[in-house]
Amino acid sequence: MSTLVFDIETVPDVAFGRRLYDLGDLPDEQVAKAMFALRRQDSGADFLPLEQHRVVAISCALRSGDGLTVWSLGEPDTPEGELVQRFFDGLARFSPDLVSWNGTGFDLPVLNLRALLWGVQAPRYWETGEGDTDFRYNNYLGRYHWRHTDVMDVLAGFSSRNRVSLANMACLLGLPGKLGFGGGQVWDAYRRGDLVGIRRYCETDVLNTYLIYLRFERLRGRLTPEAYRAEVERVRDYLRGTPEPHFAQFLAAWGEAP
Repeated sequence: MSTLVFDIETVPDVAFGRRLYDLGDLPDEQVAKAMFALRRQDSGADFLPLEQHRVVAISCALRSGDGLTVWSLGEPDTPEGELVQRFFDGLARFSPDLVSWNGTGFDLPVLNLRALLWGVQAPRYWETGEGDTDFRYNNYLGRYHWRHTDVMDVLAGFSSRNRVSLANMACLLGLPGKLGFGGGQVWDAYRRGDLVGIRRYCETDVLNTYLIYLRFERLRGRLTPEAYRAEVERVRDYLRGTPEPHFAQFLAAWGEAP
């Protein structure tokens, strides 16, 4: 069985915001400002409702066989609908166990909405046993199933009051965390055209999530201490063997794993 850790990055869907709030031909930047302002007025926070997010990056770490690969789907200029389709096509091809941090509360609902928008097909993701009995009691949709492990949700005991941010959990465990780039900077980076920077940031979030997941697997006895150390060393070896600067930065910021 393979394991796919994933994360998405989003920006305001200004085309939708323009229609929703009847903003005419206002420039994208002004539309986004209006969307954020209206959200603050309604909720006191900047974070937009799920339907107002547009996906600009989907990053993954695939652990399969003896290998580990970390990458972002498509290219920086790949259209959103194609990115979303590639994600669900990967589930259809490999049927991996999914791992996320807040994937139940954010990533997957956003991907579902964007899939509806772009006419994406995702039959494997929506399988609940009608076509494959193996999915009857363990599927991607069941919150208490293991085919998708939202590590944040599980560690919080499925209670929103107990949730911990990825940045804080990484800090607690001595992991590199955000490396100076946070989710609040994605929109500004997108406006600058820095899609490569966004994708690199998303990939480091995937690495943090995977390393936390390995700790969790050790916690629940699915990895022995020896197997855990071997998996951590596999991550280090992968980072050492790639020329990407953000991986080198991640490795340099990463202390010795306990």
